[in-house]
Amino acid sequence: MVGAKSLAMVDGMTRRLPRWMLLLAPVLASCASAPMTKETGMHAPDFVRGEVRVTEHRGDDDLLSAGLGLAGLAGTQSTFASLSKPTAAELRRRAIQTSWKGIADLGPLGGFGKVYGAVPNVPGREYQAFAWIPGAQSPHRVLLQVPDGFDRARRCLVVTASSGSRGVYGAIALAGAWGLPRGCAVAYTDKGTGAGYFDPADDTGVALDGGRAKRGTATLEFEPASVQHGNIAVKHAHSGDNPEADWGRHVLQAARFGLAMLDRAFPDQAPFTAQNTRIIATGLSNGGGAVLQAAGLDDDRVLAGVVALEPNVRVPDQGRALFDYATEASLWLPCALADPRFDGAPLARTPKGEVPPAWAQRCHQLHEHGLVSGTRVAAQASEAYEHLRAGGWTDEAMTTAASTTAFDLWRAVTAAYASAYMRRGADDMPCGFHYSAIGAKGVPGVADPVVRAGWWADASGIPPGNGVGLFGGTDHSADATLPGARCLRALWEDNEASTEALRDGVAATAVKPARASLPVWVVHGAADGLLPTAFTSEPYVDWLRGKGGHPLYWKVPYAQHFDAFLALPGFGDKHVPLLPYGYAALDRLWAHLYDGAPWPAVVPVPTPQPRGSGELTSASLGMPAAWTLGPK
Repeated sequence: MVGAKSLAMVDGMTRRLPRWMLLLAPVLASCASAPMTKETGMHAPDFVRGEVRVTEHRGDDDLLSAGLGLAGLAGTQSTFASLSKPTAAELRRRAIQTSWKGIADLGPLGGFGKVYGAVPNVPGREYQAFAWIPGAQSPHRVLLQVPDGFDRARRCLVVTASSGSRGVYGAIALAGAWGLPRGCAVAYTDKGTGAGYFDPADDTGVALDGGRAKRGTATLEFEPASVQHGNIAVKHAHSGDNPEADWGRHVLQAARFGLAMLDRAFPDQAPFTAQNTRIIATGLSNGGGAVLQAAGLDDDRVLAGVVALEPNVRVPDQGRALFDYATEASLWLPCALADPRFDGAPLARTPKGEVPPAWAQRCHQLHEHGLVSGTRVAAQASEAYEHLRAGGWTDEAMTTAASTTAFDLWRAVTAAYASAYMRRGADDMPCGFHYSAIGAKGVPGVADPVVRAGWWADASGIPPGNGVGLFGGTDHSADATLPGARCLRALWEDNEASTEALRDGVAATAVKPARASLPVWVVHGAADGLLPTAFTSEPYVDWLRGKGGHPLYWKVPYAQHFDAFLALPGFGDKHVPLLPYGYAALDRLWAHLYDGAPWPAVVPVPTPQPRGSGELTSASLGMPAAWTLGPK
């Protein structure tokens, strides 16, 4: 196999630096400088510490799918020859596959590769490093993919951030799938999240190549000062950096890393700058919020355009913060979903068509705590439903939020985010939560070496999952998760000094307005039950317009948050995927930047229809007339 051949990176000669690096020098003077490369004799950017790892990916190991192709990405999990000691190439292949499966619907009915999207073989090189923003305790991972078919005539750099808390490949199904085939280089950042879990049981974390390494033997993706009691330390939750507050800086730094690495890749055409290389920012979910944060911080006009899908974005004094509505959902939604209006919602009922017992018990517990007055589940569920409606939840958002509730995602997200906002470590997470390896009978134990070896490639960045459990915040009642849900909600609602750190952490995530001339397009599913449009995109678009901006906005009917969920029985037939609309918006931005097409003041809204029980069709997507989305 050709691929993952590491090239040595040290030498001693500087070349002319791009202007943006000169401007950044005073700000980054406190950061250690990185080694130079034999490839061109150029210094790495000052915000990079340690090596820049360069690997080649050709033949059966390409950039977009690590040689798996569409069928391989959709197929069974790729394997390791040695289960406990996977190679860097094996880890990379599985990380790419995991990222694709976590974001896209690759199922036989989903239409990927037929109605929209494609996974061609894209040979090229990767440049990867650890980067630090000023004051950070832990790095964020940056990665540039440079296709051999890079279009030197129309220089293009796509910059993106991972969705959710995923690792560095977390947006490959959006940014990589759109950008690489058309000759763009693609710069990624994990934005201070990712699955670089640290395990004190063997004192190991994740090295630059994705493999496990002991503390002190290599630079690690995340290395906490100390961890007691055998708790697993997770970068997003425990770095002490509140990374969400700096997601925009991570994105801009990734863009600058991308330009510097393009200088290395094509020294005869250096320097690559924002003036001669158009930089397109795109991301979805948390990655969508990250590129909008970057747009608001882009004082140097690095970005040429932004397309944000289903963004986790918070506008000052408008909308609602994620921690606010997620802790509310965690507490109230189990009962509200017991209302008969949700009888047909996917995952809202047991296989026998009954309300899950724990949800009925939640209604009883809300009554016991004086939060609802009804004495029967039906009345209690109705009150819980009306409570959420009063807070801005729509029926459509609640219906799809049944999946988030059934999978216990609200508790997982809010426990991790509370720790991040309050800058807590692995041993002092709020509300008694902690992460531990899952041992015998589901209790805390020691991680299986085979499972641990694959964490970087397999894990989502927020436990539980992949042999790591979320423990604490529970009791032995029929509604075991209620104590933690109530405690997390109280962190938001209380005004005590002890909870001030959480509110300060949330306040630090507020977005700043993008410049009025920057093309911005926000694409969001009307049925999003994780990041409802009423709390995120709609306040942002209205607010930015009030600041003189001209963002385009698509609120796509029947689209929800997780395209990957569309492969679940009874789920995909009620919805359409969101990715094709993101690709379409990026196509229009490309036409504007490279072909001179006017940037529209308004765009026709798609008119999709639910997929139904058959395969997705072009007609199901309801794209505006004359817009096509065949495989690229």
